[in-house]
Amino acid sequence: MSSNVYDILQERGYIEQCTHEKELRDLLGSKSVTFYIGFDATADSLTAGHFLTIMAMMHMQRAGHRPIALLGGGTTMIGDPSGKSDMRTLMTLETIQHNADCFKKQLSKFINFDNDKAILANNADWLLDLNYVEFLREIGIHFSVNKMLTAECYRQRMERGLTFFEFNYMLMQSYDFWKLNKLYDCVLQMGGNDQWSNILGGVELIRRKEQKEAYGLTLKLLTTSDGVKMGKTMKGAVWLDPNKTSPYEFYQYWRNIEDVKVEECLALLTFLPMDEVRRLGALKDAEINYAKEVLAYEITKIVHGEEEAIKAQEASRALFGGGAISEDMPTSSYPASRFDEGIDLITLMCDAGLASSRSDARRIIQQGGVTVNNVKVTDFAKVFTANDLDSDGALLVRKGKKAYHRFIISKE
Repeated sequence: MSSNVYDILQERGYIEQCTHEKELRDLLGSKSVTFYIGFDATADSLTAGHFLTIMAMMHMQRAGHRPIALLGGGTTMIGDPSGKSDMRTLMTLETIQHNADCFKKQLSKFINFDNDKAILANNADWLLDLNYVEFLREIGIHFSVNKMLTAECYRQRMERGLTFFEFNYMLMQSYDFWKLNKLYDCVLQMGGNDQWSNILGGVELIRRKEQKEAYGLTLKLLTTSDGVKMGKTMKGAVWLDPNKTSPYEFYQYWRNIEDVKVEECLALLTFLPMDEVRRLGALKDAEINYAKEVLAYEITKIVHGEEEAIKAQEASRALFGGGAISEDMPTSSYPASRFDEGIDLITLMCDAGLASSRSDARRIIQQGGVTVNNVKVTDFAKVFTANDLDSDGALLVRKGKKAYHRFIISKE
């Protein structure tokens, strides 16, 4: 093994916390290690938040280690209370299975599952048919309720109310690690830093129950400078599914991030050498926009492929450079009859996802933040018809400097 992946992850800023750091680093530098990361199937697509953990898996696999992507077909039935102020909405088995199938397809784009180089598992295989009494006798005896209640994921819920239903989650996730250790000799669990308490539970379970070595490592959570999780827009989450977040919108999200986050995201979300990451991250003022272009292009290339990344970059440059409008920008169409009736600006804003509500749209328009075909419009009651379309047959609605949406007449 050419280089120790622990050092790579550390230099690039992935590692937040780790159990038995020296032992784990020595292990990762001396032999191929089987590790796992869990993905609860709470939606039908992975998000930008998941992408950081996927990148960590890719680094690990490139260094010769074997990933297990564990789909949470069983744990999703409960819902992880970590970072949540309320209990998750319960989902049906059919929905969870559909979501898990979508995850499987997406993960296969990033992780090589051929010839046992990685494993795709689903904890529904062992959790859904558990005998509860046997589970308590075998697993429950190793957990102190007093200690569990000091864990951050539970402590922050105590005032609002924590159900016994959710209280089981740590035991289930710990059981997952123990089960994967038995099935595949998995010795390392990785996950977001909000999973620290759950990961510790699994590490301690294996060490107590089996008297074997087991390790846990948590990864940085992507946040804005205000501490809010990155990967959220006015429309909601930034998805890896191109049908939910188009490659253009995906590119634009990273093209528009805060200046102070550029170097961090280049290190965590691209494979660029660290010398280049530091060079780009040191650019100032107008030059930082070049670094943002590189960042957006590199991430979009990994997620959507080089062709889509090039198209998204060209579309973005056309807009920012005042050039021709690209076919790849977000576009909606209305039948000709709608344009005959006339469509008010507030409706256009809401349909484009440029405002969270009609009152939000009204406020943005009145404050002078909206242009239509490069003309500022402050009258929120303004109605547009086919006569207002530009020479390309489009209405280009822009909010602020960076959010665009194009409307055209649908082809009947």
